[in-house]
Amino acid sequence: MTVPQDNDKLYRVESDSIGEIPVPAHAYYGVQSLRASHNFPITMHPMHPVLIANLARVKKAAARTNVAVGELEPEIGRAIVAACDEILNDQFRHEFIVDAIQGGAGTSANMNVNEVIANRAIEILGGEKGDYSIVHPNDHVNRSQSTNDVFPTAGRLATIEMLNPFIEALQHLIEVQERKAAEFHDIFKMGRTEMQDAVPMRMSQAFLAVASALTRDIFKTREAEQSLYYVNLGGTAIGTGMNASPAYRALIVPELSRVCGIELKQAPNLIDATQNLDDFIDASAAIKSCAVTLNKWASDLRILSSGPATGFNELNLPGVQNGSSIMPGKVNPVIPEAVSQVAFNCIGNDLTITLAAANGQLELNAFEPVLFYKIFETIDTMTNIISIFANQCIAGITVNRKHVREQLEKSTYLATAISPVLGYSVSADLAKKSLRTQTPMSKLILEQGLLSAKELKELADLDKLC
Repeated sequence: MTVPQDNDKLYRVESDSIGEIPVPAHAYYGVQSLRASHNFPITMHPMHPVLIANLARVKKAAARTNVAVGELEPEIGRAIVAACDEILNDQFRHEFIVDAIQGGAGTSANMNVNEVIANRAIEILGGEKGDYSIVHPNDHVNRSQSTNDVFPTAGRLATIEMLNPFIEALQHLIEVQERKAAEFHDIFKMGRTEMQDAVPMRMSQAFLAVASALTRDIFKTREAEQSLYYVNLGGTAIGTGMNASPAYRALIVPELSRVCGIELKQAPNLIDATQNLDDFIDASAAIKSCAVTLNKWASDLRILSSGPATGFNELNLPGVQNGSSIMPGKVNPVIPEAVSQVAFNCIGNDLTITLAAANGQLELNAFEPVLFYKIFETIDTMTNIISIFANQCIAGITVNRKHVREQLEKSTYLATAISPVLGYSVSADLAKKSLRTQTPMSKLILEQGLLSAKELKELADLDKLC
């Protein structure tokens, strides 16, 4: 591809093994990034900012280590580190033009970062963008590295970083659930099994049960997260460490730990860590478990707040927007609906992550881009919806106390309470007669002289039953 003569100042010509291509003169990205942007206009979403930042951290650590072991001139190393720091300060956001899903196991992503860093380092050293005789994307920025150890390492770092706000959001939701439980502790309601009346419970117990499940989800997530701290950096192409000196391989992960401010460890088997992504399956599964918990609770809230005139009408959810373009005054449970939709998406993403991990052939998994795209999407959307759910729904729930009490009094829960004393058959007959005649069970029991008032009161004590 040639550059029109009248546009010489607008473009610079760069070449790779495929041939020459004009690159915008102002661009910090180069030929390989531009080719990739043309080849993969797929999601129309760029790489996740947290992934880009952690690619820059890997490059910063690599430059420092290469200087320390004599593989890189100090002046070039300092320029690379300075360029990485600028990326970490959120500069050059628009220079990362590669789509989130791409062929090549992340090579395009790695080279996009390499080219931006190289061209900025060239400027820092007084040169002009595209003069790779000063700083070369491969020879200098990518020294002692391969996409195959850089990209998965950055993906692990990004996942760890993103899990922190996810868990913080979950902890906040748990606190909100517990506050509502305390607020509703004095309310007794009907518990249900298979959508039918069962036995009484405290309203607080419903909220605390969810808090307990979410606490378990935090534990699962933290447990799954631990294996992500083992990285394959230093393994280069397939885990054998080819083109990386023994000194570099020994120092790179400790240096990356210093750059990131967290304690990382080099995977004990770098070939294993380069080809297998089961750690991400564990992380995704833990988040999916949380999504299932949230969807179940969101579904329960839609049922318990249904009506208001013709449904359960136990709870009132905060009204956050009009519910219909045709039915005036209708308010829908839109926040729980959104929770369920995010959960559905998370469950689908988990399948994609599983398939991506399962289909990496031989010594490398080529499907890391889609795996990272989906796990990042899962964590982002789950973090966001959990905060929305806590603040715009759970925190504002109220209870229709009178209605809940009336429902409990009309129920036949006493049949279960008295069955140890009067027997299953007698209790069942009383329950059926109560429903058929719309007579409270307590009245039938006393009229038939089956229990004294004192005995009935003791058996029907809600505090004891709950």
